[in-house]
Amino acid sequence: MLELRNVVKSYEGKPLLTDISFTVAAGETICLLGASGSGKSTILRMIAGLEFPERGAILLNGLDLAQTPPHLRDFGLVFQDYGLFPHLNVFDNIAFGLKMRNVPVEEIKQRVTALIEQINLSGFETRSIIDLSGGEQQRIALARALAPSPRLLMFDEPLGALDRSLKDDILNEIRGILRKTNIPAIYVTHDQEEAFTIADRILVLHDGVIIRDGVPSEIWKDPQSAFVAKLLGIGNVIDGEVVPENKVKTMFGTFTLDCAKKVGEKIQLLIQQSPSLLGEGRRGEVMEQIQLTVEDVLFKQDQFQVKARGGITIHMKEAPKVGDVITVQVQVKCLS
Repeated sequence: MLELRNVVKSYEGKPLLTDISFTVAAGETICLLGASGSGKSTILRMIAGLEFPERGAILLNGLDLAQTPPHLRDFGLVFQDYGLFPHLNVFDNIAFGLKMRNVPVEEIKQRVTALIEQINLSGFETRSIIDLSGGEQQRIALARALAPSPRLLMFDEPLGALDRSLKDDILNEIRGILRKTNIPAIYVTHDQEEAFTIADRILVLHDGVIIRDGVPSEIWKDPQSAFVAKLLGIGNVIDGEVVPENKVKTMFGTFTLDCAKKVGEKIQLLIQQSPSLLGEGRRGEVMEQIQLTVEDVLFKQDQFQVKARGGITIHMKEAPKVGDVITVQVQVKCLS
C-alpha cells in the first residue's frame, strides 16, 4: 500500500500543497482531479522521487521512500507527451526497461509480445515510432510502463493530446488492463469524464488541499462543496441567504432547508433536476418546483439543453421557446 502522510510542498516561496494525506490500496485506481496548477503533477513527481516534500512522508508498505532513488522505487510513469524513443522501434521501446534490468532475452521477447497483443498492436513490433498515430504511441507508452511489472503505475494527463473518441477507447483499454493486472495506479487529470471512467476513488484537489475524497457515485450524489459541484458539472450552484425558521432565500424562491447555518449567513445551494416526487429528502436537501424563464435552447443529442435566467441550465425532451416560463421539479441541497 502507498501512503502519503501530511505532505507539504511550496513553489517559489508560495504554498502549493498543504497537508496532503491519502492511501492507494493494492489493485486500487485513484484519480487526482483538479484544475491546472493545483499541484497534481507535483504529487506524482514526489512519489516518483523526482521532487521531495518539505514536510511529511511518502511510504510504501510502511517503509519511508525518502532514501530510495527513483530507479529503485519500481514505479511506472505514463505521460501526455508519451516520452518514447524515436530512434527505437515499437518492440525496443517496450523492451527498454527490461533490458536496463538485464532481463534474459527470451523472457523479454515473451513479455513484450504478450504486451503488444494486450494493447491490440500485434504486427507492429518493427514499426518506427514516428510512423504511429498519437493513440498508438500512447498504447506503446503504456506497454513500456507495464513491462517491468511495476509496483505502482502513475498517469500524468496521459490522454490530453487525443481527441474525444480516441480518448474513450484508450481509457477503456487502460481500465481493462489495470483490472486484469491488479496493479495499483494514480491517474492525474483535469477532465471529470476521464476521472469517473477510470477511478475506483476520486480525490479532488483545490488550493493545495484535498477537499473531497470518495468513490465516483458518492461524489456525484453528494459533492459537498460548490467548487466540486462546479468542477464536475453536477447541477447548478446558486447563492442564497439563511432567513428565520430554517429557510434559505434565493432569486428562485425561498426553500425550507436545515443547512446548519446562522440567520443572515450567505450560503450556496445545489439545484439538480429530479424525476422524483415532491417531498422532503435527507437533512440539508429538499424537493421543490421552481419557475424558470428560458433564455436559450441548444440541441444536445437526444435532448435539449435549456439555459434560463439566473444561470440555471436544465435538460428537456421537448424544446421550449425563448421567453417561455417553465416549471421544473428540482432537488435542492446545501453546500459548504
